[in-house]
Amino acid sequence: MASRTEAEETGGQRVRLHCLAHAGAGVTSYRNWPAAVGPVVDVVALPLPGRDSRRREPRVTDRAGLLADLLPTLLKAAEEGPYALYGHSLGALVAYTLTRALDDAGVPPPLFLAVGACLPPHTATALVSAADLPDEQLLPLLGDLGSLPQGTAASPGGLWRRTVLPVLRDDLRLARSLREAALDPVTGGPVRCPVLVFGGTDDPLAAPDSLGNWQQWASGPIVRHTVAGDHFFAGSVELPRLVGRACRDRVVAAGAPGGAR
Repeated sequence: MASRTEAEETGGQRVRLHCLAHAGAGVTSYRNWPAAVGPVVDVVALPLPGRDSRRREPRVTDRAGLLADLLPTLLKAAEEGPYALYGHSLGALVAYTLTRALDDAGVPPPLFLAVGACLPPHTATALVSAADLPDEQLLPLLGDLGSLPQGTAASPGGLWRRTVLPVLRDDLRLARSLREAALDPVTGGPVRCPVLVFGGTDDPLAAPDSLGNWQQWASGPIVRHTVAGDHFFAGSVELPRLVGRACRDRVVAAGAPGGAR
């Protein structure tokens, strides 16, 4: 069987794939990834504080708070064996920020950093300064991305606007902080691991043609993929297969176990 061959190619070495979600969301978009990524890849979805099992914890809105919360987990993973990061939209900025911090810590780098549905940090977006806009201005921007449940704009007291919108606003504040830190020579700059960039065919925010500028944030050539879908293609079948295949390819290329990453 093909899957057996793939597992044998890696010498049985497992890869821990850490996944980070888009703004305003938990990690439910990754619920089908463990079955879809293929052999020897363990999916570890990392919810930010304030959602999912961490919904009662205070949300983070800046780089310092993010690193204090998630970096210890990644530092431990870096010493335990091969690992990789995939982040979607806001999660891509989070994954980039964590990868840069891991670089600075001098620990073994991830097999790769994979980013999806996200313009590179130096590229302005319609949402970059939208966190504090009034609802009547912010909601149309979100509607253009297809991220508003039907009827949300017409129901000011609705559940979504009371529970999800505050989380989304804080996530936009976090995104702004991470973009600013990426542009700071002290905390930003290229990462020293391979970079994979994923775009959705129908993404209105991060069109595939606009993602080549991630090259500025990589020390080597980037690898680009286009998958079917709009901005929220993390739940697709194609994406986890591609990321899982990349995990196995990188382990084989590094000659794991024992090879240089």
